[in-house]
Amino acid sequence: VQLQAFGGGLVQAGGSLRLSCAASGRTVSRYAMGWFRQAPGKEREFVAAISSSGGNTNYADSVKGRFTISRGDDRNLMYLQMDNLRPEDTAVYYCAASRLWSRSTDRYDYWGQGTEVTVSS
Repeated sequence: VQLQAFGGGLVQAGGSLRLSCAASGRTVSRYAMGWFRQAPGKEREFVAAISSSGGNTNYADSVKGRFTISRGDDRNLMYLQMDNLRPEDTAVYYCAASRLWSRSTDRYDYWGQGTEVTVSS
């Protein structure tokens, strides 16, 4: 499975971005998927996760109410709609796929290369 994340960029505080993650090589339709982020000098942290069916979602407290995770109809695409962005959201965002429903990086089997999000104040 190869995952590719894209859609990052530079945005002002209060603005929006939509990240996408595309899976190829093998279907991830039966995998849970998640978004993680890593800011400079910090550990990679959980942002949001979505179940294989798309029916269940989970968010980090820091993004709840501002970010929305979703999957495409064929479930090999995943999105992260980020609204009301803050400077502290600045990080490299990674998408990942897991056989298990989890918030832990250790539980994810496949990772994309990351896309950079910069939020200016």
